[in-house]
Amino acid sequence: MAVEQQARGAAGAARRRSRRDEILEIAVGLFAARGYHGVSMDDIGAAAGVTGPALYHHFAGKEAMLVAALIPVSEGLLAGGRERAAGHPGDPRAALESLIDFHVDFALANPAVIALHLHELDRLPDEPRRRIRRLQRMYVEEWVTVLTALHPGLPDGAARVLAHAAFGLMNSTPFLGGEVDRRRRAELLRGATLAALLAPTDPT
Repeated sequence: MAVEQQARGAAGAARRRSRRDEILEIAVGLFAARGYHGVSMDDIGAAAGVTGPALYHHFAGKEAMLVAALIPVSEGLLAGGRERAAGHPGDPRAALESLIDFHVDFALANPAVIALHLHELDRLPDEPRRRIRRLQRMYVEEWVTVLTALHPGLPDGAARVLAHAAFGLMNSTPFLGGEVDRRRRAELLRGATLAALLAPTDPT
């Protein structure tokens, strides 16, 4: 699978990153390709070219890797979403376009992480899972604020439905083939999401 091939190739790339970051990227790719339970620490070590003791020097186990992969992403989305939404005061259309650009760029750069969010979040213990869910809810509220400003009278609940529908469009990247190049994929995702969120809505 393409994701797994990318994971195996990551060990020899981007040497400026820490060894821990390289191992984490490889683990994320393998989890996304095979599923959390389909990957062992030995598999990750083999793909990363490290022995068991060296692997455990960086991570206590697979669960720790999953936490390390998902929490910073959720934090980064919230911080980026807040920045984009606040960058266009009084212009909700421009704020929405900026949010869409931000999320599409993220989705295209991180399909394996999106796959983990979609399929493996419930593998986490209660505390980190609750933390991630809270960060996700806060990110959604940035979109809700922009959408209700763009569509006066739109209830918050309806805006949340639209926001999650938009995420469904943009977060489709783990399932996209390579027949369309990245630039065109970005254009298509941005255009489809913007059209969906700009469509007239009945406030009731």
